[in-house]
Amino acid sequence: MATKKATKKATKKAAAKGTKKATKKVAKKATKKAGSKRKPNAAFMKPLTPSSALAEVIGSSPLPRTQVVKKLWAYIKKNGLQDTKNRRNINADAKLKAVFGKGTVSMFEMTKLVSKHLR
Repeated sequence: MATKKATKKATKKAAAKGTKKATKKVAKKATKKAGSKRKPNAAFMKPLTPSSALAEVIGSSPLPRTQVVKKLWAYIKKNGLQDTKNRRNINADAKLKAVFGKGTVSMFEMTKLVSKHLR
């Protein structure tokens, strides 16, 4: 009889320890997620001055890269320059041809070409 009581106590203690560890892990994860906000990368937020060719499209004031791309997309959509069949391609007009250097550019290539016009 004494051994049955001892085993019951041992199983109760083991179960209690397991739940304590589990609750500590859950609480630790919750505070980690709630406490860590995503910080913007300083390189993307640094205002850069556009070249004269790019300034004709987005303006001459210094802007972060994110805003440059945003303004470019606004210009592309406003003027209907996105290719109708392949939406990933952009058909450049006269202003954008000066920036891109060619008539058709993919949206992934666009950011690479635009970065050459930012200082």
